[in-house]
Amino acid sequence: MADLEGRRAARWTFLTSHARVLLEIARNPDVRLREVAATAGITERAAQAIVADLEAAGCITRTRIGRRNRYTVHADSRFRHPAEAGVPISGLLSLFLERDTLDREVERETPGEEPQGSDTQSDPTPSQSLAPVLSPRSEPDLRAVGDQCQAS
Repeated sequence: MADLEGRRAARWTFLTSHARVLLEIARNPDVRLREVAATAGITERAAQAIVADLEAAGCITRTRIGRRNRYTVHADSRFRHPAEAGVPISGLLSLFLERDTLDREVERETPGEEPQGSDTQSDPTPSQSLAPVLSPRSEPDLRAVGDQCQAS
């Protein structure tokens, strides 16, 4: 019985596959579904179905550019579950995208040295730098997030 409970506890996570796919698309609007699937730990077919769900719910828009897709995340979309109804997904996006930015800043800094650029103007906090990007229906939506994360 304890073995069954241990296996059950090891299988669940706080984030659904839908949330993982949304976050991957927010990080990289030009991402291929193969990469999304690999990162989220799901099949490509599951990733395609989730993208279709997110698009039908109005959370993302898919634009065909040549042979590739570009995704736009609509941060003002709302959670669907009744317990979170009315809450914009921008909070989830900023939580994880801010964490990505902080992780990159920590990797950049070496022990015993001042952070880069500390002797000049201070960098905005991640929430300040992401705030304009996560505004409702801003165009080009979250494309700039990837640029900000890569630039830092």
